[in-house]
Amino acid sequence: MNVAKSPAVLQLIELALEEDLGRGDVTTEILDVDGGELSASIVAREPLVVFGLGVAAVVFQRVDSTIQVELVRQDGDRVEPGQAVLRVTGRASSILSAERTALNFLQRLSGVATMASRFAAQVVGTDARVVDTRKTTPGYRVLEKAAVRAGGCHNHRADLGSGILIKDNHIIACGSVGEAVSRALAKGPHGLRVEIEVDTDAQLDEAIAAGAHVVLLDNMDVEQVKVASAKAQAAGLMVEVSGGITLETVGAYARAGANIISSGALTHSAPAVDLGLDVR
Repeated sequence: MNVAKSPAVLQLIELALEEDLGRGDVTTEILDVDGGELSASIVAREPLVVFGLGVAAVVFQRVDSTIQVELVRQDGDRVEPGQAVLRVTGRASSILSAERTALNFLQRLSGVATMASRFAAQVVGTDARVVDTRKTTPGYRVLEKAAVRAGGCHNHRADLGSGILIKDNHIIACGSVGEAVSRALAKGPHGLRVEIEVDTDAQLDEAIAAGAHVVLLDNMDVEQVKVASAKAQAAGLMVEVSGGITLETVGAYARAGANIISSGALTHSAPAVDLGLDVR
């Protein structure tokens, strides 16, 4: 499915346009440029991995269906400063009114894709997968997770309904690691793996004994992960590592034996990249 035309994304685009254009574009209106036509390009100002071209195209065409949009690059492409990623031709007033909203989507999502590409580069040569979390911008989840994939990383749960992940507060509510895993195995839908977060060796032993499928080693250092991963994998469990994972440390955790490394930084700490609209 074209994510840019999914119902959730189309609704988000409408909200963004209402936010910026709800009361009109007074500057463009008083300059009376309706009769003019423009050709313009969105150009990278820094090295980046682009994502969100389809969304930007929809923004322009929602403002004015007569705008012609040419995608010069594809989502996931690496782009150098000065290179165009998208070109538009149409009414000057329409292009000027749509510019900021289109760039807001493209800069944010390309920032996530660029961050993901940097994380992916750190685990090359290992068997580890770097995945995102649910720490996404409200309303942007489907887009940000698609941007993570475009940058070379992978997705964790899409939402609370797409996987069983027992966290520390669930364990407290259930009384113990063993009890939480037992309940999940007894009542969980067939085919869903049971994953549980552990932060001590004793909890790991309890998770293994209870029959968990995946353990999430939370906030452990690299040496602790090395020992815990070997124990869990010897028992047939998959190992995820999480908690404070950064660009500087992700490679060490991958080499320590983690199967999956989850990092909220892929989305919540990705800075917007610099792209601009240049009129030709």
